Amino acid sequence: MSVSNDNKACFRGAIRRILIVILCLFLFAAFLIWRVDTPRAERFRMAVIDQVMLKVEWALVPVTRLSGMISEFQSYTRIYEQNQELRLELQRMKAWRETAIQLERENAHLLALNNVKLSPEMTFMTSAVLADAGSPFRQSVLINIGRRDGVKDGWAAMDGLGIVGRVSGVGENTSRVLFLTDISSRIPVEIAPSGQRAILAGDNSPLPLLEFVENVSQVRAGDRIRTTGDGGVLPPNLLAGTVFLGNDGRLRVKLSANYERLEFLRVIRFRPHTPIAGPGGLVGPILPTGPVPDTTR
Repeated sequence: MSVSNDNKACFRGAIRRILIVILCLFLFAAFLIWRVDTPRAERFRMAVIDQVMLKVEWALVPVTRLSGMISEFQSYTRIYEQNQELRLELQRMKAWRETAIQLERENAHLLALNNVKLSPEMTFMTSAVLADAGSPFRQSVLINIGRRDGVKDGWAAMDGLGIVGRVSGVGENTSRVLFLTDISSRIPVEIAPSGQRAILAGDNSPLPLLEFVENVSQVRAGDRIRTTGDGGVLPPNLLAGTVFLGNDGRLRVKLSANYERLEFLRVIRFRPHTPIAGPGGLVGPILPTGPVPDTTR
């Protein structure tokens, strides 16, 4: 009896092994057929897919509907989360708007009380960027305004947010704007809020250097960089960028202007104040030199 059971177990084991081998061979053959890139194999694959899909299409309908419902639910969840974020952002923007309105009213009120006269000497003209100047050693662009439009050397050029550079070369109808990143660019700047003076020096990299800082210990990452107006060429208080520490351990500036998408530039007309040479009437007239005449006679 035990011998019969052992024979049956051996027979079942042999059949199982044979079926496993046949299944493995079938799967390997299917894999090879599916991976072979020939026209005949492609036609065979398409015929098999057509036959199988027609027979099991009814079974795939619930799966397709379920997967569609899951994707729509996930999309709805993402939309809901984005809606909540937008609501919070809108609330913050409303708060900032109210703060800006209050500050604007307060500023106007203070200007009226102090009878402040704003300087009318800084206006601007907008120009289109034509092309790169073409030199591999200069970082600059050409703009479509020139001497006939009243452009002068040294005038500042800005994009929508920060200063891009200064006019360096004026033609009759075009001008060249030298970027702050150019190695020959040097402009005086001020670091806020510490008030430190420095020189923003280009080195042909996207992140120009901050040199000759008065007191480096008072400079922090994220401090804002603005022009000082020293020298009477560039107007003061033009935003240049923010401070950060470079990988080389030197102070550098992340520029606010977007140099990758320069389509239009704003050229700032700047006429500095006329210097005062004389002492003025309060000091009194300049007395003649020499002996004082005797007026008692």
